[in-house]
Amino acid sequence: MQRKSGKVNVNKCDNKSKFINTRSLLSIFLYLICMPATILLGIYLLDDRKYYIVSMLIICYAMIPFYVLFEKRKPKTREIIVISVLIVIGVCGRAVFFMTPQFKPVIAIVIISGACLGGHVGFLVGSMTGFISNFLFGQGPWTPWQMFAFGIVGLFAGLIFHKGFLTPNKIFLCIYGAFATFFIFGGIVDIWTILMFTPSPNVETAILVYSAALVFNLIHTVSTVFFLFIFAKPMIEKIERVKLKYGLIDTI
Repeated sequence: MQRKSGKVNVNKCDNKSKFINTRSLLSIFLYLICMPATILLGIYLLDDRKYYIVSMLIICYAMIPFYVLFEKRKPKTREIIVISVLIVIGVCGRAVFFMTPQFKPVIAIVIISGACLGGHVGFLVGSMTGFISNFLFGQGPWTPWQMFAFGIVGLFAGLIFHKGFLTPNKIFLCIYGAFATFFIFGGIVDIWTILMFTPSPNVETAILVYSAALVFNLIHTVSTVFFLFIFAKPMIEKIERVKLKYGLIDTI
């Protein structure tokens, strides 16, 4: 067996092509249209009381791209294990920092997952981390929103970095992490606050909610940048070595 040697290039996460195929378009449709529609239906038709059902539907949506990917071949156990380990790291990371509200490494781990293994993996790691960790932090109507927000951050990380539009180095990862945490994750979760606690949402209410959440979102943003700066390079190198050794899939 020929042995590959040399240092893994952390600035390249084995991106094959910038072309978004039909499977990827189906995935984006599920993530950006079906999931938000399901969450809103859970609010207005199920009175936001069946959040477990909505959460499970989100998980099913996240798994569909993998069923399509594995349609013509059997999935390798090692591929599932890598994804599972990343989810466990995300859950443990959120649990370890339970005493520091908002200062958690979850989004950093989700971004690294998406940047190295693709948008599908990024979304799955994000949504599953949000769902499983909430068994420790408390399940509720906010769970589907958190799952969706974590997942979208991972999906966009895959589209931006894994497809080669940006090099996944510390600087670009930290910039994306800051933007994604403050605007994408914070923006989506704060929408839930607006819908849940205001009978008639309006611009004034939105301004109040986003203003009240400003400090929390800033702390969350700082934590994401911090963990990306510290852990992005070693984690990406480890993931790339595993990909080279076992020939793992490219998902999007």
